[in-house]
Amino acid sequence: MSVFWVIAGLALLVVGGDFLVRASVGLSFKLKISKLVIGMTVVSFATSAPELLVSLQAALEGVSDIALGNVIGSNIANIGLVLGITAIISPLAVDKEFYKLNWPMMMLLSFVLYYFLKNDGVLTAIEGAILLVALVIFLVVLIRSSRKSTKANIDEVDDALAAVSNFKIIMWLLIGAAGLYFGSLWLVDGAKELATTIGISDYAISVTVIAIGTSVPELAASVIAALKKEKAISLGNLIGSNIFNIASVLGLTAMIKPIVVNPETPEILSTNIFWMIGFAAILIPFIIIPKRFEIGRIKGFLLFGAYLAFIYIALK
Repeated sequence: MSVFWVIAGLALLVVGGDFLVRASVGLSFKLKISKLVIGMTVVSFATSAPELLVSLQAALEGVSDIALGNVIGSNIANIGLVLGITAIISPLAVDKEFYKLNWPMMMLLSFVLYYFLKNDGVLTAIEGAILLVALVIFLVVLIRSSRKSTKANIDEVDDALAAVSNFKIIMWLLIGAAGLYFGSLWLVDGAKELATTIGISDYAISVTVIAIGTSVPELAASVIAALKKEKAISLGNLIGSNIFNIASVLGLTAMIKPIVVNPETPEILSTNIFWMIGFAAILIPFIIIPKRFEIGRIKGFLLFGAYLAFIYIALK
């Protein structure tokens, strides 16, 4: 039965990702903001829902390993697995705004999270609130910055979407969000059942199986966007999702129930969080060397290979 839920979840996630990409392009016309911003708000909120639910439930049940492992593992998977596969399918052109605002925010939140956890081994409600406020400020700055830019990144977009009604866009968003939400739940439940059957620990499950499961929405949305040449949405979705995972998923979870680092799983702070920071940091040299502002297939293979190495080490 677990295999059925995994397959059904994957199918639903692909459908949901397609609807969200279409709705995002429609919104970019309506709101006159860049597709990068749409990818970092609408799509990121929807695709971060599975991480939020898994982390919140884990924290409430006193299993903080899963709450932290889920977010750290998902952020690693978003770059190593999702960006890697997306770049292999279609080389990604990188907007210069990426390293001016989006990448620095992802790195800042990663280091802040490490400091909060390393400081006293707990992500408190106040620290969670700080992360959430930082996200709100970031989104305000991002949208204002985008609206000052008249180009709005709408080249290569199907002009027919400019005439789509508000009702259709809302319906697409609802269908897409529902598909990603239920598809992720089914996939995670099925994957957990399979992993438990073969005897993997809670933390190993969270940083690998659950993280991959909750990253499938990003994979589905990004692959579909890459195939349709909506490259700004692909990159914006991934970076935005990592920002949302730390700031909103862990932020909201910690505000409801403080997240405690389990002393029995020291690898959370000794190795895995550095994998997360490393995958984020490598993006800057990747978009500068050797071909500027592009993540091509070779770099995609390197990211994917590094992710496989991480999975191998995490499961040892």
